[in-house]
Amino acid sequence: MNDWAEFRHFRYLLAIVEHEGFRAAAEYLHTAQPNLSAQAKQFQDLSDIHLFERTKDGGIRLTETGVAFGPIAQGLLDARDEAMAALVAIERGEIPSLRFGSTSLIDQSLFHACCQIHKEILPNCPIFPTHGDMPQLEEELLAGEIDAAVVTLPVADPSLRVEVIRQDRLVVCLRRDHKLAAKQIFEPSDLHENLKILYNPDRHFHAHQRHRSCLREIGIEIDRYSRANHPSELRELVKQGYGFALVREGSKIDDELTTRPIAGVDWKVSIAVIYNEKSHPKTIPVLVRHLKRQLTTPGSKTTVQTVLSPTTITTRPRKRPLRPKGKESKQMSLLS
Repeated sequence: MNDWAEFRHFRYLLAIVEHEGFRAAAEYLHTAQPNLSAQAKQFQDLSDIHLFERTKDGGIRLTETGVAFGPIAQGLLDARDEAMAALVAIERGEIPSLRFGSTSLIDQSLFHACCQIHKEILPNCPIFPTHGDMPQLEEELLAGEIDAAVVTLPVADPSLRVEVIRQDRLVVCLRRDHKLAAKQIFEPSDLHENLKILYNPDRHFHAHQRHRSCLREIGIEIDRYSRANHPSELRELVKQGYGFALVREGSKIDDELTTRPIAGVDWKVSIAVIYNEKSHPKTIPVLVRHLKRQLTTPGSKTTVQTVLSPTTITTRPRKRPLRPKGKESKQMSLLS
């Protein structure tokens, strides 16, 4: 156990890392430089890790561990702040209910997992589910009519906070008795004249465009196709023999159907919890952290093997870059 490690250690060392030195960090923290040096030395001595090396000009040079420390420490401090904000809001009675939305493209077991986690946090808080199309849910979030929603990306409005919780690979769905079902992996050529079912662009514009964009990558352009408004409708059209369709890997399908991956492609659908950055129940960030942990815990009912996209997660801006000057810092996804 590392009971000696306190939040102040992470706060002080994060300031040193972000401000690239002791003097600037001490000024930022409004503390004496000797105190800051003592805290940094204590942490590194007790943990037996080295975050940085002193340079001749009085600055520091981050070690590999030091580079990793920045986002890890920030995630820890963010979790502390979010936990305190949630507890204060609960104490003040500011969360009388939760209005939680989802689109029809979302796996309902995932939506129910979100609701169950919030019930564990606030057992007596009633939840009012809302199902709708993506534009509708975005408008309701911005208007304050719902508190959060589980959706597929992209999200149009930049004022909505986006927390990617999982990515699902796109695979081909076909009838089990189709002659091509004997193949374990499809070649792109197998989809020509066979993939004929897409989501209705009037109901699911982004999903429709995403699927067509993926197909264009392998040289397939569909002029005429059947349209589905819901995943169950899409699977039903496949079952009735109207052609192949793209579905999320792991989707529940009937016994008459099967799925196959496509060689040479890595198409994924990002699923996220979104909420209004400026106005939301303070339990939502806590819910998201619990959900991310549950989705990556072995043995969990909602466990998925996934690598979260580093380009679709909204992170808080930092005062100083963690990387050396001249190099672009990358957004990182931390699973709490």
